[in-house]
Amino acid sequence: MSFAIFALASAAGRAGVAVVRVSGPGAGEMARMLAGPLPPPRQAVLRRLAHGSEIDHALLLWFPGPGSFTGEDVAEFHIHGGRAAREALFSALLALGARPAEPGEFSRRAVENGKLDLTRAEAIADLVDAETPAQLRQALRQHDGALADLYEGWRSRLIAALGRAEAAIDFSDDGVGEAEFAAARCAAVEIIEEIQGHIDDSGRGESLREGLRLTILGPPNAGKSSLINALARRDVAIVSDIPGTTRDVVEARLDLGGYLLMVADTAGVRDTSDVIESEGVRRALSHAAGGMTLLLLDGSAANPRAGLPPDLREPDLIVWNKSDLGARHDGLSISLKTGEGVSALLKMLQQKVQQKLESKDTAPLLTRPRHRHALSEALGHLQHGLGAPRDRPELLAEDLRLGLRAIGRITGQVDVEELLDFVFRDFCIGK
Repeated sequence: MSFAIFALASAAGRAGVAVVRVSGPGAGEMARMLAGPLPPPRQAVLRRLAHGSEIDHALLLWFPGPGSFTGEDVAEFHIHGGRAAREALFSALLALGARPAEPGEFSRRAVENGKLDLTRAEAIADLVDAETPAQLRQALRQHDGALADLYEGWRSRLIAALGRAEAAIDFSDDGVGEAEFAAARCAAVEIIEEIQGHIDDSGRGESLREGLRLTILGPPNAGKSSLINALARRDVAIVSDIPGTTRDVVEARLDLGGYLLMVADTAGVRDTSDVIESEGVRRALSHAAGGMTLLLLDGSAANPRAGLPPDLREPDLIVWNKSDLGARHDGLSISLKTGEGVSALLKMLQQKVQQKLESKDTAPLLTRPRHRHALSEALGHLQHGLGAPRDRPELLAEDLRLGLRAIGRITGQVDVEELLDFVFRDFCIGK
């Protein structure tokens, strides 16, 4: 049996208005017991809320199912945002038989009731978490169904290909089987090429959603901590003349031209006998293995690259610091002491980020590791199916069926309870 659930759908803490959402069987009766007669659907009315004692004066909205976000009866109370009013309403709802919602339970019910597919549900979480315009654009596009349409298109074509493979089995003795087998195989080849192109995107969609990583590397005292402070425009890292001050990875989040950039300050890279500093160097090089790297060098040093490992991969950007001391080198020179060149560095970083994340391709980007895993699994099955001999169409049909199931898991066309638990476990309570 499904129970009515409730949760705060607005941000926690003191606010002018708090939105409390109730969904499920009995939501309408609970609203009537708290606020009197239900208003017309999707019209806000001012009501006095009471349950034993007065709770608040609030706006009440009524969304009868299935014409609601969850597909169930939904009532929303827009109350004053103080803690006392919220707690009083929560207590009343508990007494009336509702229970607190679990993370993502509203969106999960929407999926289970056919109001959303899984990619659109994930887009809701991305919309809530979006920090930059680029993240917002990607989340809105996914919420509008761009990814769902792409994946469902492949799924529909695989269903047709599977039908042809099944026909090749059923009519193998009638002269039709060979043509049907060839058509199914041809369809699989086309879909394989399209999936491969979608996967081979250098992780742009995931980097847009999670933020592109930039690791600042360099020898001790090159100015790495001063650089991250200058980029973040606040004191993120401790700045000191003592070599080896930074021991761990220190991160800051930047909105750079509408893109989220995760900048990391790291320990100075050098040979050292200090166990803790050695661990810091190891973590610095490990962090630099993913994302972009910026190599910051002391332009005034006699040997700017002293201590750097010879096998250090080529950085995306080399910057020379301490131009105020008169040292000039080919490339970008800055002074973190005077601020000279920092604006030019920001412009250059923005160009690098845009080159990494922007694409002229209008197709939607792959946004989550879950999607990548399922598509890679589908790709493996389809490629394996291409090896089926013409006289064994049942082998091709089985691989098409397995590929179909893998793609179906992305949008939720396959009923897998564990998949729903995985998708919605990181949602906020009110969604």
